[in-house]
Amino acid sequence: MGFFEKYLTLWVALCILVGVTLGYFFPDGFQFLGQIQIAQINLPVAVLVWLMIIPMLIKIDLKALSGVSKFARGMGVTLFINWAVKPFSMALLAWFFIGYLFRPYLPQDQIESYIAGLIILAAAPCTAMVFVWSNLMDGEPHFTLSQVALNDVIMIFTFAPLVGLLLGLSSITVPWDTLFLSVIIYIVIPLVIANSWRSLVLKQKDGDEKLTDLINKITPYSLSALLLTLVLLFGFQGIQIVTKPIIILLLSIPILIQVIFNSG
Repeated sequence: MGFFEKYLTLWVALCILVGVTLGYFFPDGFQFLGQIQIAQINLPVAVLVWLMIIPMLIKIDLKALSGVSKFARGMGVTLFINWAVKPFSMALLAWFFIGYLFRPYLPQDQIESYIAGLIILAAAPCTAMVFVWSNLMDGEPHFTLSQVALNDVIMIFTFAPLVGLLLGLSSITVPWDTLFLSVIIYIVIPLVIANSWRSLVLKQKDGDEKLTDLINKITPYSLSALLLTLVLLFGFQGIQIVTKPIIILLLSIPILIQVIFNSG
């Protein structure tokens, strides 16, 4: 592990601080960037996500995806955690912490919205970041792609009924355009780019060696894009974080507990 990767936690913390600071002092700039979107998907963030995950996707030989069956147990564990544990555990944590323990310290007219937001967050598993963390840990790229794709398919069909069940709603407005477009933007497009790039390189003389050199050259861009994404995301919420730190802190507690619980 290189120096940069070794102290990634420090760089992440610094980028969060930079993002909040810039977002607070230059809100108009971040507001402009935040408005560049399609179906509630921010395009600047999408481009950074491509830069994050293409270095891993380019390692993937689509012909070798049939071999992921040997990871069936791991995939089963992932699906169980994402769909049988995360949404329900977050619902319990949200109801306890936000609906009961922290209720006196939060705006009363926003309690239900905060609970709903936490539940929706847990019911929509991350996709792009899975590629980044897997790449950092030298994870098996074919397994990563397979489980991300499978989770996205499940999310499309289960998001509405699961969130409706946990929120006690008979019907909810499902952003179908956002769900489908997010799969296309965050998975399909970068996968096509990476696979096409991989094929072009392999067709050249000494293709395998050139592919290895290419991966080594573009991998650092993945971490750089990750850090820039953090700056951008926290910049979008800079004013909210600075002006409402107690609310942000209280909302982060159930999220942190769930992350630790699921990781264990």
